[in-house]
Amino acid sequence: MFEGSIVALVTPFKNDRVDEDSLRKLVEFHAQNGTFAIVPCGTTGESATLSHDEHERVIEVVIDQARGRMPVIAGTGSNCTKEAISLTKHAAGAGAEATLQVAPYYNRPTQAGLYEHFKAIAEATSLAVILYNIPGRTGVNIEPETIARLAADCKNIVAVKEASGNLSQITNIKSLCPDNFEILSGDDALTLPVLSIGGVGVISVAANIVPHNISLMVKEFRNGNVEKAREIHYKLLPLMKALFLETNPIPLKTAMGLLGMCDSQLRLPMSKMSDENTAKLKLALKQYGLL
Repeated sequence: MFEGSIVALVTPFKNDRVDEDSLRKLVEFHAQNGTFAIVPCGTTGESATLSHDEHERVIEVVIDQARGRMPVIAGTGSNCTKEAISLTKHAAGAGAEATLQVAPYYNRPTQAGLYEHFKAIAEATSLAVILYNIPGRTGVNIEPETIARLAADCKNIVAVKEASGNLSQITNIKSLCPDNFEILSGDDALTLPVLSIGGVGVISVAANIVPHNISLMVKEFRNGNVEKAREIHYKLLPLMKALFLETNPIPLKTAMGLLGMCDSQLRLPMSKMSDENTAKLKLALKQYGLL
C-alpha cells in the first residue's frame, strides 16, 4: 500500500507564521519528482510547535495541493489519545489517505498502554494507520510483540515507520507480523539495510531536497538492481549524514534556505544552525552537486 520514497515534509514559516505559498510549492515539487507519498506534520514538519489550528490547516493545504496525485499520510499523533483521535478525524474529513501515529512522548506508557492507545485510534478511524517508532525522541520503544499484536487485532494498522536504528528489532517485526504488514525505514542512512530485510520504503528527511534520488534508490533495489541501489546509497550517505549534524530539521531547513526552496526559519526551541556545522553542510551540498 505504502512504499518507495515518502517525504517527511517540512513546514515552511515566514515571520513565524505558516508560509502557505511555499508549502504549496513544496508539494508541487514532490509531485514532479517521483515522491510516492507525502507526510505533513511529522517530526520534520515541527508538529510539536504548531497550534491545533495550524496543524489542521497544514494538512488541509497539502491535501488540496496534492490533488490526488500522491497519497497524503497525515501526522496526527499525540501523547494524548483523545487529541490524536481528534486530529485524525479532521485529517480523514480533509481527505487524507492515512495517518502516521507517533508513540506517545513524555508519558512513557507501558507496552499495554501503547497497545490500548493505538487500538483506540485505529477503532476511531477508517484511515490506514502507520505506527511511528522513534524512541530517541519519545522515550519509549514500541516492542515488536506489541506491533505484531496491533497488526493482528487492528486491520487498518498496516505499517510501521521504524526509526529505532535497531536492525535486529526491525527483523523481529518482519518475522512476527503478517506478510502484508509493511515496514518503512525512518532513518535515511538505514534505508538500504532496511530494504534488505524486507522493508518496502522510507519516510525520508533527505527526500525534501533529493526526492528523485531517494525514490530511484528504492526502485532499483526493489527491481533487483542491488548494485545500482548500493551505488546511489553511498553517493547519498555524506549528504544524509550532513542533514543530521544537528537535531532534525535544523540542518534540513538550513539546506532548503541555501537552495532557495523555502525560508530556513525555525520555531523555538529549534534554533539556528551553528556556523561550523553550516560550513560542513554547505560542503556536503556542493559535493553532491546541489550548490
